[in-house]
Amino acid sequence: MKPSITVITIGVNDLEESLRFYRDGLGFPTEGIIGKEFKYGAVVFIQLQGGLRLALWPRKSISHDSGLPIGLASSTEMTLGHNVGSKVEVDAVIQQAKSAGAMIVKPAHDTFWGGYSGYFQDPDGHLWEIVWNPQWEE
Repeated sequence: MKPSITVITIGVNDLEESLRFYRDGLGFPTEGIIGKEFKYGAVVFIQLQGGLRLALWPRKSISHDSGLPIGLASSTEMTLGHNVGSKVEVDAVIQQAKSAGAMIVKPAHDTFWGGYSGYFQDPDGHLWEIVWNPQWEE
């Protein structure tokens, strides 16, 4: 298997609310909800860098498609990382997320490894880390 990911799908409880958070609050580009004509097809695709897409799909649809029951959500199962170019950008993104309705889990701070990061949760509890890594400067 070639190590390649093309879509990261996160399960959401309310697709309209998630669309508002990501499109209107964070400014992520999307065509909005598509696939409404299918019983379990309503989904939001957000184009990311390099052809990667973030999909917002109702948890009940993921359950139906996979055949697995809806389980308890856990914010510590994974994080979505958003790297930026400076401490100032970390602070700005954290503030934008807060204004969009995110819960700030851990305010931006200097890290033990020399970077700067903070965490927020989206309306469904998905954990985002906003981080500046001085070793990754372009």
